Amino acid sequence: MSKSYTPGLKVLEKTVVSKDRILPLRGKVHVGMEDIVDSDKVVASTEIPGNVQMINIANQLNVDADQVTSLMLFDVGCDVKKGDVIARSKGLFGMFKSEVKSPLDGIIGNISNVTGQVIISEPPYPIQIDAYIPGKIDKIIENEGVVINGTGSFIQGIIGIGGEKKGLIKLIDKNIIDLNDIKDDCQNCIIIIKTYLTLELYKKINEVGAIGIVCGGVDYLTLSKILGKPLGVAITGMEDVTTVVVTEGFGNISMAKRTFELFIKNNNKFCSINGATQIRAGVLRPEIFIGLDKDIEYLDNFNYNELVISLESQVRIIREPHFGKIGKVVELPSKLRKIDTETISRVAIIEFDDGVQEIIPRANLEVILSD
Repeated sequence: MSKSYTPGLKVLEKTVVSKDRILPLRGKVHVGMEDIVDSDKVVASTEIPGNVQMINIANQLNVDADQVTSLMLFDVGCDVKKGDVIARSKGLFGMFKSEVKSPLDGIIGNISNVTGQVIISEPPYPIQIDAYIPGKIDKIIENEGVVINGTGSFIQGIIGIGGEKKGLIKLIDKNIIDLNDIKDDCQNCIIIIKTYLTLELYKKINEVGAIGIVCGGVDYLTLSKILGKPLGVAITGMEDVTTVVVTEGFGNISMAKRTFELFIKNNNKFCSINGATQIRAGVLRPEIFIGLDKDIEYLDNFNYNELVISLESQVRIIREPHFGKIGKVVELPSKLRKIDTETISRVAIIEFDDGVQEIIPRANLEVILSD
């Protein structure tokens, strides 16, 4: 029988991670090939054009369109402030002059003697892309961005919310965390807890100014309350919240021993995290990267043979309706079965902690590599 491989979460102490840092539109790259950069280094930048507003000068001054250029007080490319007089009529015998004022701060983009209109553009919005991880520039994509290779510890989570954050790791090594354990020294840190994240604990961590949280488990409803809306199944990561990375799944689950021990080794070190998650096609995992401050003699290799589903494998379900639940493989039927979607699929029978069993397509499972 053919083997069934699962996506699997990477928990690697020493590995090379490659990151594409690409601008949303063409701009300027600020680094060179093989440059060594830290995570805060701006590697590329661009400007997004501002909104434009059209002003009909001819109508407002009651003149012909071909007279507009001669009545303008600013040329194309000039900066104007809201309320500045940008055009003035000659009036009658030098009197009774009419004026047009700029309705916004911006730049004169165009003056038309055909339509009699002037275009004012809002100032462009600057976009800067930083390196996100410390490393070496491996590739430059002209006018678009770079590829960075970084060496360090790399941990993937099952689900997350919030975007890229960078800060010092602060580990709280307690099975039961009291809110009083969260103090002001957590400000601007990435808080690591090996237990279950409650809404009250999240609020306290957020209150003291922490910028990220990594935990073992969390309730679906807790994440929904943090977001202020139901957690969807599309891409997360754009939310304006303290970033959360969940390493194991939904429920009162502790962080895997191997994962937590890796955080213990790196306590008080600088790390980069990203809660962006996509659980449908093109799986995107939330992640933590901890750069190494010295050369290493070997790298961890991700052993894909460990991802083979077998009897007694501890697995995590990565699709609805049981997304995030953890169970054990108790049977691997050899025959294909019809599932709820009316498709024929290879399945596994999974038993959860409460003894309930479910038939789950093997494609919707991943083996948990650490215990």
